[in-house]
Amino acid sequence: MKRSRVRTSWIGAAGIALAAISLSAAPATQTFMGVITDDMCPKGDHSGMQMGPTDADCTRACVSVHAAQFVLYDGKTAYGLSDQKAPDKFAGQKVRVTGTLNAKTKTIAVESIAAAK
Repeated sequence: MKRSRVRTSWIGAAGIALAAISLSAAPATQTFMGVITDDMCPKGDHSGMQMGPTDADCTRACVSVHAAQFVLYDGKTAYGLSDQKAPDKFAGQKVRVTGTLNAKTKTIAVESIAAAK
């Protein structure tokens, strides 16, 4: 019986240690600034597409007509956005996105989007 209890205690302690490590390794919430655009025109330059008179119109058209995805372009990198509904009202605008970044996929798990001031 003693061996069984020791083994169970060790397994329990190992599980708690692994849980603590995974929690400490979780990505932190960050704030990202940039422009809401689409992955067909990830740098926000819509002059080649001409899908509407404004960047906002072109972004929305690319998303609805060409199945593009909304992205956040910060001037260097285009980040995918987990939320594809909220960015619609900010298309073509400079925004502040709060969320966690998956560095491997360059995707932000969006918690909130607000117009930049």
